[in-house]
Amino acid sequence: MEVSRATLVGATLTRASFIKADPTGADLTDADLTEADLIGANLKGADLTRTNLTDADLTDADLTEAKLRTANLTGADLNRAK
Repeated sequence: MEVSRATLVGATLTRASFIKADPTGADLTDADLTEADLIGANLKGADLTRTNLTDADLTDADLTEAKLRTANLTGADLNRAK
């Protein structure tokens, strides 16, 4: 799924599936990604400021240079994430 540079500020994406998605540089500030499936997602440079990633699956996700200031990662699976 190609969503690079998308603006999804404040979006409710609970339980959304972004498997191998490419939201490179996307603005997800204040988004709700609770229980989202982000396996292998390319989140390079994405703005995840204040994003709720509670119980999200970020296995193999690329978080290089992603902004995670005050993001909620409670229970998130960061196995093999970089």
